[in-house]
Amino acid sequence: MSTFEKSGYHHGDLRAALLSAAMEMLEAGEPFSLRAVARRAGVSQTAPYRHFKDRDALESALAVEGFRDLLTHLGEGRNPPTSRQDLAEFAVSYVDFALRRPALFRVMFGKPCDDADDERVKAADALHERLAEALDQVFPEADASALASAGWGLAHGLACLYLDGKLHATSSEEVAERVRSAFLAIASVDS
Repeated sequence: MSTFEKSGYHHGDLRAALLSAAMEMLEAGEPFSLRAVARRAGVSQTAPYRHFKDRDALESALAVEGFRDLLTHLGEGRNPPTSRQDLAEFAVSYVDFALRRPALFRVMFGKPCDDADDERVKAADALHERLAEALDQVFPEADASALASAGWGLAHGLACLYLDGKLHATSSEEVAERVRSAFLAIASVDS
């Protein structure tokens, strides 16, 4: 039984309840619509429309939550980076997040950011800025924004290769070692 199913659940924050129900459904691999999310949250079928004009708006809100969760995941138990190895661990954490939450990861990156969705654009920008800050700590003489794009591209590419079954591993340690090695190989190349 879901957190919300007919348990007499009364929300204090309808938007948060709807997002939580949608996230549950997404990560369980259940197809969802605004009506299905309303049922899961135990609210009327029209209630979601108070916060989301359509399914795309709900998915966008889930993507924002995903970016925030990813930023938290990247920062867990870490001091600011001081070495290339520290940066490689960012890449490992990024790929780990993608593999642990593949449905959310695909929602986050499955569609272009709509400039009209300011929240989603800001959430994606916050991730890029966090990566740029980390890279600037280790490579203060370099263009941190360009390096952030390159590092993000590498980590994201590896995550997608694993998610799409193009790279295989028998354990999370094997994935981490491959990501770490790839990142360090690129970060060690002198210009």
